Amino acid sequence: MACTLVIRLSALGDVAMTIPVVYSVANRYPGDTFLLLTKRPLLPLFINRPPNLEIVPVDTGDAHRGIAGVWKLLRELDKRNIDRVADLHRVLRSAVIGAYFKRKGKPVAVIDKDKRSKRNLTRRHHKQFTPLASSFERYQNVFEALGYDAAPDFVSLFAFRDRKEETRIGIAPFAKHGAKVYPLGKMEEVVRQLSAQPSTSLFLFGGKEDRYPLERWAENYGQGRVASVAGRLTFPEELALMNSLDLMLSMDSANMHLASLVNVPVVSVWGATHPYAGFYGYNQSPADAIQVEMDCRPCSVFGNKPCRRGDFACMESIAPETIVEKIRAHLV
Repeated sequence: MACTLVIRLSALGDVAMTIPVVYSVANRYPGDTFLLLTKRPLLPLFINRPPNLEIVPVDTGDAHRGIAGVWKLLRELDKRNIDRVADLHRVLRSAVIGAYFKRKGKPVAVIDKDKRSKRNLTRRHHKQFTPLASSFERYQNVFEALGYDAAPDFVSLFAFRDRKEETRIGIAPFAKHGAKVYPLGKMEEVVRQLSAQPSTSLFLFGGKEDRYPLERWAENYGQGRVASVAGRLTFPEELALMNSLDLMLSMDSANMHLASLVNVPVVSVWGATHPYAGFYGYNQSPADAIQVEMDCRPCSVFGNKPCRRGDFACMESIAPETIVEKIRAHLV
């Protein structure tokens, strides 16, 4: 019986992508204990987790902030009889933790982010336009370096799909970075067209800061069948609602990964970023990624850089009808 510390402290989408691999490994090795170190606000994401998986919250902005905070965290972890470390993040904080346990003679495996290949994929000239390993494969490699069989066999956070009589479509039009967001005027047209379908309910997802446009769309096109849930639900409530959907429409965003965790098909819209960078949704079909192939794409791994052309053509050239037709074909 071993105790493995797993480290992933990043944003919601990145942490969500650990679940298929971490849950699979924990279920395959019930005699071992797994401690997943992640940010405290993300604790509710880990619903229906294996009994041998414990989520250890980190307060990077408070109790565990800075050098003193890392030292405090190390003292706390030192009491847990950790046998090995799986670093799925590879940042300064996780490197310090890994170095500490390595000096104590514990095996430490660290993710290979392969930043060079990502730079080659996104550079302006002479791109190396080839698919890179997915995040799931990179996480899997870390566990396998520690001796685990890490092939993911995860299906869903829920044992059963909560199916409804009407067709239920989720729409998540926002992302952390603007270069990954389909123009809102065009997305409003998508909502208008989908809202006209018989026996169809639409659920609009987003954060509290996204409520105004989504509530306006629900009011304008709802007739009781379009609802904004932006900023209204907890993680478990949001995942439960997604579990009742027939399909999710999203950007390259956390909502793509959340819907993937409940085994819901996702039609995703891609602009500055590209599935080749390795951040596509778990078990999603590549055919469901809507994108326009352009010489300048992808220009960024995360969508956090300005458009080099200045016209955002990668998104602007996607017609709302293209998205609606893809969704309708999926639901036939």
